[in-house]
Amino acid sequence: MDTIFIVMPAYNEEENIRDVVEGWYPKLMGKSRNSKLVIADSGSTDNTHNILIEMQKDHPQLTILSNTGKQHGPKVIALYDYAIQHKADYIFQTDSDGQTMPDEFEAFWDMRFQYEGIFGHRKVRGDGKSRAFVEKVVCMLLKIYFGVKIPDANAPFRLMNADIVKKYLYKMDPDYNLPNIMMTTYFVYNKERCIFKEITFKPRQKGNNSINIPTLIKIGWKALGDFRKLKKEMD
Repeated sequence: MDTIFIVMPAYNEEENIRDVVEGWYPKLMGKSRNSKLVIADSGSTDNTHNILIEMQKDHPQLTILSNTGKQHGPKVIALYDYAIQHKADYIFQTDSDGQTMPDEFEAFWDMRFQYEGIFGHRKVRGDGKSRAFVEKVVCMLLKIYFGVKIPDANAPFRLMNADIVKKYLYKMDPDYNLPNIMMTTYFVYNKERCIFKEITFKPRQKGNNSINIPTLIKIGWKALGDFRKLKKEMD
């Protein structure tokens, strides 16, 4: 059986985390017994961590990473590294805010032998026009810098072959802010077998988003320099 690590970063998600775990944990059924749901919760100031520890009693394949960086990007990198180091065959990444649909996972899983990367495409986004605009700008910049045509570079709904993730993960610094954008770019730029599949992306139901538009703009500005550096390394 294939081993899958379903990984997600968390930060102050006490209102969502229980439902998210209950929604995603059953997706481990029918997979290798070494499969895990791994949540990186470092820096939460609410009750997220205590809820996760409590849930481990009834969810033995739930693992908590608490020694990662606080920000989303470093958490994602640490999660991918953890999955690789623990011999995952496949890595599926999503977020812990409840905006993605566990019911849409199986369609991705069924395609795992056809593609090394299956990436979500949020044609309709429930998180507002401003974020959709930011995503369009990112995709435009990726086309300019890397010559790749990507419809959605940062969707937190992606199933990837762990061996391919390993090829590219360590090209990024451990504290890199935009690992999913660059991981998608590596897959497309290097012509790995990948596809973009439409997903549902709901509005946030509970809690507050920890990343606002000014923060996104700040991260995006820094990303311009990062893109130049990474493109030189590709060449």
